[in-house]
This record gives sequence, structure tokens and C-alpha cells, in this order.
Amino acid sequence: MTARSKPMTARKILVVEDEAPIRQMIAFNLTRAGFEVAEAEDCSSARRRIADSRPDLVLVDWMLPDSSGLELTRTLRRDETSREVPIIMLTARAEERDKVLGLDGGADDYITKPFSPRELLSRINALLRRAAPPADEELVAGELRLDPVSHRVHVGESEVTVGPTEYRLLKFLMENRDRVYTRAQLLDFVWGQNVYVEERTVDVHVRRLRKVLEPSGTDRYVQTVRGAGYRFSTR
Repeated sequence: MTARSKPMTARKILVVEDEAPIRQMIAFNLTRAGFEVAEAEDCSSARRRIADSRPDLVLVDWMLPDSSGLELTRTLRRDETSREVPIIMLTARAEERDKVLGLDGGADDYITKPFSPRELLSRINALLRRAAPPADEELVAGELRLDPVSHRVHVGESEVTVGPTEYRLLKFLMENRDRVYTRAQLLDFVWGQNVYVEERTVDVHVRRLRKVLEPSGTDRYVQTVRGAGYRFSTR
């Protein structure tokens, strides 16, 4: 048995900004505030970042070298895997018509440069609070449904019997779909940071969960990411 490092519970924010000093300043302040930060300097690298691991929120600069941040926002809103991700647009454009254009294009909020780190953090936290689903909201993926109130799992109209640990594992993965978690992170989030068990314990419970879901074909949603860990995805 091995002791594990401090759990990684930070919400992930992607900063899409082509000016390195501004991007690094934003990343520094967000990291200091407890967020996990990914950076991208243009639209194409932002799309790759999002495809690898969906962020909890995206900060997008309007003016980017390969395309506009507005076009990136529209693209993300058209994609099923990213359409629900909160987006804040960053820009020097302060005209009302520009703000309307940005919000109509899919941005959830709009902040003009220059801005203070405190204002940006307040906007981010407010948006994340609004985006968070209620604790009792049913989680749905295709035919698979998890009801956190009754602690029941259904595939179609049939109830699926899962053990308590498999239930917690499935619930956590469904709440954070399309994000990859290492075994150590899953141990911290699902088992608790004060429980000392081996990381291969995660593999055992993933196999049990897949076995229960296999008859319905929904086991394919619990995916192994080679060299990284596990994720829940319908893709």
C-alpha cells in the first residue's frame, strides 16, 4: 500500500490568447486561485486541447492569428461535446454592438481589456456556479441513467444493480464526462483522500462496473485512455 499525493480537485480552465504576456498573467492568477490551467495561442491549438480534455470553462480572446475567437466560440457551440462549456470572451472591443455580437455568437460573458484579476475571477466563479448542475439532477448518457436521489441506475426501463463503490465511480465519471482522470485522482475523488489503497483497486472496480453494464452495451462509455487513466464518454 502506498500513500498518495494531495488530491487534484481544481476546475480546469482553458485560456486562448495569442499574446504570451497576457496569457501567462491570466494563467498565473488563475493557478494561484486554485484552478488548473491549460493554454492555447490560437484556435487550432485550442480545439486540440479541448479534444484531449474538455475544460470546465474557456476564456477566449476575440483577436486570434488563425481565426477569430468569435468563430471559435460558434464552433464550440455547434459541437455536442463542448456546447455546454461556459465561455467568457476577452477583448479590447468595448462597443455595445461588439458585446451583443459576442454574446449572440455563443459567449456566456464578455469582459473588456484591461481588466483586473479580481474581476476576472469573480466572473469565472459566478459562471461556474451557474453552470454547475443541481446535486439531485439525473445524469443521462444515451440509454444509461443515474438518479442521485434514489441511488438507482437504469438502462432504458431496466434497473441495473451496481455495488456502492461502482455507483460512486460511475456517478463521478458521468458528472465529469469527457475528462481523463488518473487512477490516483479517482482514488482521491471516489474513495477519499484519507483512504490508503493501491491504485490497481481502481482497475478492479472499473472491470466490475463494465461487467454490469456490458449486457446493454453501455460499458463502452467507461473508456481506458492508455498511459493516462479513465474517462466517461459517449463518443
